[in-house]
Amino acid sequence: MKRVSGFQQKQIKNCHEPACTIDRCTNANFNQPFGCHKIAWKIHDFFAMLFLVSSLFFFGCDDEKSENEPPATYPTIDRTTKLPPDITKRIPQTDHHPPILYSDEFEDPVPLPAGINTSGGEDSPFILPDGNTMYFFFTPDVRVPAEQQILDSVTGLWVSLKVNNNWEPATRCWLQEPGKLSMDGAVSIQGEEMWFASVREGYVGPNIFTAEWIVDKWTNWTYAGDRLMKEIQIGEVHIHGNDLYFHSARTGGLGSYDIWITTRNGDNWSDPVNIQTINSSEMDGWPFVNSEGTELWFTRVYLGTPAIFKSLKSENSWGEPEIVLSQFAGEPTLDEAGNLYFVHHFYENSVMIEADIYVAFKK
Repeated sequence: MKRVSGFQQKQIKNCHEPACTIDRCTNANFNQPFGCHKIAWKIHDFFAMLFLVSSLFFFGCDDEKSENEPPATYPTIDRTTKLPPDITKRIPQTDHHPPILYSDEFEDPVPLPAGINTSGGEDSPFILPDGNTMYFFFTPDVRVPAEQQILDSVTGLWVSLKVNNNWEPATRCWLQEPGKLSMDGAVSIQGEEMWFASVREGYVGPNIFTAEWIVDKWTNWTYAGDRLMKEIQIGEVHIHGNDLYFHSARTGGLGSYDIWITTRNGDNWSDPVNIQTINSSEMDGWPFVNSEGTELWFTRVYLGTPAIFKSLKSENSWGEPEIVLSQFAGEPTLDEAGNLYFVHHFYENSVMIEADIYVAFKK
């Protein structure tokens, strides 16, 4: 694993506009050139991907069920049966662009085992504080258009449990009624409260929802509300106490995506505040705050590909961010032990092949 110290940041312009049409997102956002690579934001930016499938819900939603029709049930499909036969599992030894570690605080990053990773696309990880439960987004073939992924019965949110220090085969985490379409992912969990992104029947475009953990399952899926979605314009979020960190292209920012914070007081949310000390003139997003509230982790484009940065809190302000990992590394999430989990994309000849969840263990 290559480890370097010191760097000269080079940020590349990218298009991240909430008003992008499907055509603009397909032709600009998802294939925006970055140096010698092209980043397919279809997977890496879960919120952008959801724009592609939102039009799907304008069709086929008016069917009425017969009184004699049995109630719908969740499909029970082994996700590995949907993996494309022409894609072999990529491994670190054959990775054309392995993650680059800049910090002496961590061991070299390694992929998680087969209970989580496959030859498909594992993305948007979230680890619970105890380090024994991993949520992630999965789609079997990253080359398939998002509007087709939603129909394959396996694309969506999955969860794996660590038992006796081994990750068990992941199972589907359903956040929609059986028989209804949705594409869910990009979760943030605090106690018995989940926040997640979704496109689903009855709503236009991608939105943020919440869920409650009741009797061993997530239920009471609830739209986050117009205050957050339309006025504050939240993107992907991280909840920490009553503070909601999020990225957004809302006006008043420094670049394309900026990281903002809004605070909950009962049922009300404060006006958003731009965290200017960590934002740049380009793209800063996918925030994560550690359990102690002393570290703010996020993704930024560095030398043409996604990279992971960290900011430390001093008194009541966030310090200048430092790079921790680069080269197709993004969406950081940490457990209470300080182990760093993230998504790594495998690219070959400027084409995305698959994506895996990696971990850099704290020394």
